[in-house]
Amino acid sequence: MSRNCHLPLFLLTPGSAFALLCLLLGTLEIDALSLTLNNSHNATCLHAQWKMNFTIEYETINHGLKNVTIQVPSNVSYSGSDCDTDDNVSRIEVRFGSGFLWNVNFIRQNSTYFVDIISLSYDTSDNDTFPDAKVKGKVSSTLEVNKFDIPLDTLFRCNDLMTVTEENITHNYWDILVQAFIQNNTISTKEYACDKDMSTVPVPTSKPVPQERPHPGSYAVKNGSAAICLLATMGLQLNITNNKVTSLLNINPNTTAHGGECFKESATLWLNNSNEYLEFFFAMKNGNRFYLKGVNVSLTFVNSSDFVVENNSLNYWDAPIGSSYMCNKEDVITISDAFQINTFDLRVQPFNVVEGKYSTAEDCRADDDRFAVPIAVGVSLGGLVVLMLCAYIGQKHQSIEYEHF
Repeated sequence: MSRNCHLPLFLLTPGSAFALLCLLLGTLEIDALSLTLNNSHNATCLHAQWKMNFTIEYETINHGLKNVTIQVPSNVSYSGSDCDTDDNVSRIEVRFGSGFLWNVNFIRQNSTYFVDIISLSYDTSDNDTFPDAKVKGKVSSTLEVNKFDIPLDTLFRCNDLMTVTEENITHNYWDILVQAFIQNNTISTKEYACDKDMSTVPVPTSKPVPQERPHPGSYAVKNGSAAICLLATMGLQLNITNNKVTSLLNINPNTTAHGGECFKESATLWLNNSNEYLEFFFAMKNGNRFYLKGVNVSLTFVNSSDFVVENNSLNYWDAPIGSSYMCNKEDVITISDAFQINTFDLRVQPFNVVEGKYSTAEDCRADDDRFAVPIAVGVSLGGLVVLMLCAYIGQKHQSIEYEHF
């Protein structure tokens, strides 16, 4: 029995973790399938290149359900594939192994085309592939894919992994290039990317990617009274990276609300506008120093999707209690592999603020000095060792000459 997928082929919802694990373990070395077809007039009418595999669950005689991952070999048969445009239908059929048949149908409609169905047939009588199968014989499964229009004069591309589970079969497709109705005997150089390839990094709402240095904002937190308990001045640039693509977003202090709380051994500062929310968590260390312990971030993108990341195991902006921490140079806070915060003109004091003013600052350049001193000492000692070694060798050589004389 078939089931409507409600997503186009190559834009299918993620499947099981097992299927993804099988993909990672077993598909990295799969050769791409490649097919170019001519119609009855000997004109090129279809070109496709892609990779795929399948995980099939079947019932065994003695061991319940069992999964087998089918790797499609490169030596397949495309018998049955055709793209004669007279009936506005193109199809790819892939025959491989012992009784496997995979099929996809494309339908042309005016200036676009779409994927109609995909199907997979196999034979559980093959004991090598389906050992101990309880039911022997041919099995067929069909996906009915809702209409998804692709322009005729473009090459459809989807490099990202697309997965769907239909009944007992998990389909995996990736590295896809296909043009099912080629015009004028020429494969197009224009590409139409799938949503996954287009949106690997969502761009924040209606804002260009900034390259300029962000303007610093000044923030003060009062703990239920007129007294200021936390001060912060900083320019913030959010850095989102995914699949080697980076989006940058400057925080505008003029449109950003702020607040927070101060306690005996911890303090928080939050910044908020309509699309970005950041929370900084400060804590004490050994009773005499403070540091940035955690950052929570929530962003809303133009497609209404949310990006949320939290890290409460940080160790930045370390300074003595009763002082402030300052860093005028650009610095980076790594929250996760996909998210960083670039800071500029930073100064922060989350504890012991007196009369609403910063105390003496511990400059981040002192960290550079602490590293520079040991390096300089090490270089000097290394040079001294080299000089002593050269002197010793020279003296030894002279002694040998005297003995020879």
